[in-house]
Amino acid sequence: MPVPVPRQRAIPAAESGQAQPVSHGGGPSAAQAPHKEATVEKDNRNTTHTNSANLTLLLIEDDPGGSPIVPELLDSADKPIRIRTARNLTEAERLLTDDVHCILLDLALPAPGRSGAGGDDELAVLKHVLELAPRHAVLALTASGDAERGAEAVRVGAQDYLFRDELDGRLLSRAIRYAVERKRSDTAERRLAEGKLRAQENARLERGLLPTPLLEGSSLRFAARYRPGRSRALLGGDFYDTVRTPDGTVHAMIGDVCGHGPDEAALGVELRIAWRALTLAGLCGDELLKTLQQVLEHERADDEIFATLCTVDIAPDGRRAGLCLAGHPSPLLARPGRPAQLLPYDNNGPALGLLPGARWPRMQVELGAEWSLMLYTDGLIEGRVGEAGERLGQDGMVEMVRRQLAQGLRGEELLRAAVNEVRELNGGELTDDVAVVLLDREP
Repeated sequence: MPVPVPRQRAIPAAESGQAQPVSHGGGPSAAQAPHKEATVEKDNRNTTHTNSANLTLLLIEDDPGGSPIVPELLDSADKPIRIRTARNLTEAERLLTDDVHCILLDLALPAPGRSGAGGDDELAVLKHVLELAPRHAVLALTASGDAERGAEAVRVGAQDYLFRDELDGRLLSRAIRYAVERKRSDTAERRLAEGKLRAQENARLERGLLPTPLLEGSSLRFAARYRPGRSRALLGGDFYDTVRTPDGTVHAMIGDVCGHGPDEAALGVELRIAWRALTLAGLCGDELLKTLQQVLEHERADDEIFATLCTVDIAPDGRRAGLCLAGHPSPLLARPGRPAQLLPYDNNGPALGLLPGARWPRMQVELGAEWSLMLYTDGLIEGRVGEAGERLGQDGMVEMVRRQLAQGLRGEELLRAAVNEVRELNGGELTDDVAVVLLDREP
């Protein structure tokens, strides 16, 4: 359908899908005018503003008399709005390139596969265009006596509707700018909502992957602190777990997959679950670590990926423990009347995934009647300290924990204070994952 506007004005800089030149009312046709292909940057829908480049309008209508004539259109910067025309949806699809900002659709255009307009679904052609151009702004054009149809077009997905016989250049220019900005705003809002939804789903997933200690029947007290290095993440490459087997032995472990991304976090979860299953199945020490290395080798995405691990099995009486270290820092043991100190680490074996056929000796450690045992990852000791930027290190961590114990801090309060102080000493957020597990036994 033609747009009834002053006949003496031709399409400015028109880009038509028609092959035949058409003249109207003595004015030069689009084909007779010199063709100038404007330079248009590819539309970046996240950052491009309508004033940064000339707007391009795609007009879809089936004027049988030739290319339609629309008023001269200017954007907010008084730049001409370029116009392309298409008589049907096939031509529209060909002309719908990335530099098109808005589509002006005549709702009287026959729907695909129909000989005339209307039919069972009067908005079928609009729905087809919305499917064809989901990221473009769409303006619906209808008769002045059909406001209800125009409003329904907006409910279906158009940004606005216009009356065919009330159209003028100023109104149409403003409507195009409004439609483009509204579409961008709607798109940004939808992406924000989708991002929030994904973040919520990821948070629920990550919370579900954090371990719940299985210590029913044990007199030991358990506390843990976890801080991933990845921004806005709940889960990093560090992992830990604690379980009590039927014989009364309490098994604890802590580990660290090299790297900080989601792949490393997923591998850490796999190793933790495998450790729990193997421990409950009765494996311990070197045999358990050899099996975990096989799991790591099969599940890692790159042969360079490895994981450090510390495992502790505490006897049912709570007075002694077995310790295995696979390239991991040694736990810290605190007992009344004695300064906190690191457990022996002379027999520290290699990290998992580094040496095929490696062995991990199990060391016997005397704990005593009352003690606190702290397992941690290297994120706790690799933060910077002072203006020189030196690492805190194990010695610095031991001194810090000794001081906090002397202040009477215990359990969750001790771990919270330790992680917070390490962060403050670092002068800001730690870049590495941090996991700390604390087991306490009181007489």
